[in-house]
Amino acid sequence: MTEIQMRKKPAGVQMKAFVRYIPTFLLLVIFAFLLLAPLVWMCLGAFKTDPEVLSYPPKFFPEGNHFLENWGGVQNTIDMVKLGMNTAIYAVGTTIPAMFINALAAYAFARFRFRGKNVLFLIFLATMMIPFQVVMVPLYLEVYYLGWLNTFWGLIVPKVASAYWIFLVRSAFQGLPKDLEDAARIDGLNEFGIFWKIMLPLIKPTMITVLLLSINNCWNDLLWPLIAANATKMRTLSNGLAMFIGNRTDDYSLAFTAATVSMVPMLILYIFGQKYFVAGQATSGIKG
Repeated sequence: MTEIQMRKKPAGVQMKAFVRYIPTFLLLVIFAFLLLAPLVWMCLGAFKTDPEVLSYPPKFFPEGNHFLENWGGVQNTIDMVKLGMNTAIYAVGTTIPAMFINALAAYAFARFRFRGKNVLFLIFLATMMIPFQVVMVPLYLEVYYLGWLNTFWGLIVPKVASAYWIFLVRSAFQGLPKDLEDAARIDGLNEFGIFWKIMLPLIKPTMITVLLLSINNCWNDLLWPLIAANATKMRTLSNGLAMFIGNRTDDYSLAFTAATVSMVPMLILYIFGQKYFVAGQATSGIKG
């Protein structure tokens, strides 16, 4: 008898363990269904006509494939390619400097000692409790007086700094041992060299988490692009999708189709970065 066979649990014990986890499994299945049902409904709606979408009782599955017809209607209403390019520039242009600037601030809060550090960090955290609707008018006035309305500067610059990203990355930096930076100082590295060459590569999962969440936030952002860049040439995907549902139009099948297509880049990005995303969320709060 091998060691594995000796360690194998009796069938009765395995069955009891399986039965014990059935309620938990069913509860997770219910929550998964509640989470995914609207998303699946939207994707299936891309293959329906408006009468099918609005039919009562509702029909979950489409009677035929009307995706190409709906896609043609979307293209006749909005320029998806132009809107996608604007959104990509906004998302990437915001995320890249945000990762660097917020990581620098987080590193200073996590590894440096200076007077008033804790008070300043609490002030940063307090800004997370202020709704965006409170500050959007002052932000709009700043962008207006700087002459950045309907420009990518006006979209990107106000969104770069984020107290949430600083908090997340600071927690990751705090989980690193202090011996690393001490050894780097002995080897002659300056403070920026320690940050860039030693500490930052060690929190790669957290930085990829920031990358994914920041791009996703910008990709789905509706309010700020609508305020700071309301010209037709500067519209983003969220603003374009809002054109299908309004006071004078209700093209649900076209809205579902455009929303499904616009979701694909974020889905692909998450599939490739999910292991780093999970690792970053799991380790960013661990203290060393």
